[in-house]
Amino acid sequence: MSAPHRVYLARLAGSHVLDPNGDTVGKVRDIVVALRLGRQAPRVLGFVVEVLGRRRVFVPMERLTNVDVGQVITSGLLNVRKFQQRTSETLVLADMLDRRVTLVEDTSPVIVTDVAMEKTRSGDWVLSKVFVTRPGRGLRRYGESLTVDIDAVTGFSLPEEGQGAANLLATFEALHPADLAHVLHELTAKRRSEVASELDDERLADVLEELPERVQLEIFAALGDERAVDVLQAMAPDDAVDLLAEMPPEQTNHLLTLLNEREPGDAAALRRLLSYARNTAGGMMTTEPVILPPDATVAQALARVREPELSAATAATVFVCRSPLEPPTGAFIGTVHMQRLLREPPSSLVSEALDLDLEPLRPDASLRTVTSYLATYNLLAVPVVDAQDRLLGVVTVDDVLDHLLPDDWRAAHTSQSGRSRGGAGSPTAGAQAGARG
Repeated sequence: MSAPHRVYLARLAGSHVLDPNGDTVGKVRDIVVALRLGRQAPRVLGFVVEVLGRRRVFVPMERLTNVDVGQVITSGLLNVRKFQQRTSETLVLADMLDRRVTLVEDTSPVIVTDVAMEKTRSGDWVLSKVFVTRPGRGLRRYGESLTVDIDAVTGFSLPEEGQGAANLLATFEALHPADLAHVLHELTAKRRSEVASELDDERLADVLEELPERVQLEIFAALGDERAVDVLQAMAPDDAVDLLAEMPPEQTNHLLTLLNEREPGDAAALRRLLSYARNTAGGMMTTEPVILPPDATVAQALARVREPELSAATAATVFVCRSPLEPPTGAFIGTVHMQRLLREPPSSLVSEALDLDLEPLRPDASLRTVTSYLATYNLLAVPVVDAQDRLLGVVTVDDVLDHLLPDDWRAAHTSQSGRSRGGAGSPTAGAQAGARG
């Protein structure tokens, strides 16, 4: 079994950050992590990169395609908003290096000189190792040096015995988004706003999607314009559209105008989705399915559907289209189901495994039509195309369920979740105790 890829972060300071073409876009100035309770390894959120004009911006780990000493490569998509550290975040270079911590084994003090991160099987980056030295004696500043696991030292993590907001936020890290949504739903509006302001954009987006629309709107209204646009970008397009549709038209237009200044393509996609009636295929579809060209291999398709951020329904089907591959795509060719991919040789082309028997739907197809289609053919997703047979998006079975259930189902679910999961010793119960404390 090969050793995990490990990167020592102090060595990355000042490294050039490159775009996919090899052009320099900035330099690494720090690494942002979220400390967690107990023996959970701190999660690496992203890098602070200094771009032209000495402006420091945040680049999340999902936007970094390669990280190594002297070679940090981005996907080319950077948010140019100025980086501002949140109270739940720690900077590795500024806050952790040269810090005096304690070895668990013998309670002796040591000084941190470097920290290493590794990528987990789930695709997250976490801090795994600490390079420490014992204080020197006499004229020597440092003594013996050693590398230990991150949980072999204390002094970084938030105190477990505390019950303040920091402890509550740390507890949130372990909760499923649906359980965290339940916790937020039970808090006061003021407390909800305070907690939401400290969650990172991706985490908050996941949680918002699990909350009743009334609570979503309340939290969103307190975020401020810039943060609201950040979270809007982090949400799944269909969920973002559902939220925007519930806002006053002037607020929706204002947020889309701000988004257009950053990412015109994202804003155009959301406006296009908003143009469809709510209970139609166009109103329910997501614009981020797995799309590949006909000359892609089965191995490439399997690599795409393994991406951890994909939901089970989205990863179950690959949609094959001609270029361009961003909706609205080039001509839609057909679908390839996961089961078929698993039976084909990795080197074969996805175009050789197409299901050509099923006709795609038009965006004006009704909820009843979409539901019947999925049920009749035992599918998890259905393609939606325009009059030119360009793929516009995909309606998944979970999208349909959201529209079939009553409007207040999320609120009812969070109440049931609290009764069934909130017993003594559960993460939810602990988080609620922290909120009341």
